[in-house]
Amino acid sequence: MGKAYLIGHITVKDAAKWDEYRSRVPATMAPWGGELIFRGTLATVLAGEHAHSGVVVGSFPDAAALAGWHASAAYQALIPLRHEAADVVLLAYDA
Repeated sequence: MGKAYLIGHITVKDAAKWDEYRSRVPATMAPWGGELIFRGTLATVLAGEHAHSGVVVGSFPDAAALAGWHASAAYQALIPLRHEAADVVLLAYDA
């Protein structure tokens, strides 16, 4: 299997809480070989409909590492803060 990618579509509800969450996520990814590729703000929708204004893309060595990160105690501890901070859809892709 090849690399796995995490894509998050985001609508921020509380900027201060979102900043806190964002600052804490990379440390939870590192033990799983994960890294952030980029974070961005939607410029325009070229086709179809899209409800969220933000995006994050991360990479992991493989699908097992991505799943392990998401299920990890370190990341699971951040989910309540994420729910307070933003509406987020997380997707996993194999490449």
